Amino acid sequence: MIMKWLEAERLGVADLLEDLTDDEWQRDTLCAGWTMQTMAAHLSTSTRTGWRDVLTGIVKARFDWERMGDEQARAIAARFTRSELIAQIRDTAASPKRAPMAAPIDPLVDFLVHGQDIARPLGRVREMPLEPAQAALDHVLKSPFWGARKRFRESGIPDLPAPDLLMIATGRKLSTPGDNTVGNSNTRSI
Repeated sequence: MIMKWLEAERLGVADLLEDLTDDEWQRDTLCAGWTMQTMAAHLSTSTRTGWRDVLTGIVKARFDWERMGDEQARAIAARFTRSELIAQIRDTAASPKRAPMAAPIDPLVDFLVHGQDIARPLGRVREMPLEPAQAALDHVLKSPFWGARKRFRESGIPDLPAPDLLMIATGRKLSTPGDNTVGNSNTRSI
């Protein structure tokens, strides 16, 4: 089931990216410092990152996971065109391959959340399907990687739908589409 959801999300995000105007392509996502192009580059890595990439990247980034993801995304964004990045996402939409140490559901979390990181600052509405969002939220709440336990331990779990809780659990502030709050996430390379 996860692969079916993931394929749909990858293709949906590729459609969204393809639909952006040239101006929108250069605008910021909700992830601080990342344009739509940088985000597309990051998303293109979900099936293309191997152990060598992780080991050399983490050493180069002085063992800072966020820095590694940022440097990797920026290098890929500089290397590939918009159409090449979107094609990479499309071409691997059904691929079960994932980065080392990633759980099978982690790429789904990435695409669900980053789809919102792209759509919301542009005032676009991107529906997050409830069943995949609930499965992703259940995973994020159990995984130490995402930091959700700490976030909710400090504030408690609000009574909100799974898509909104998933956004909060992954470090996003709740915002409505079109509020154009950019850079409200310190979590980029999820």
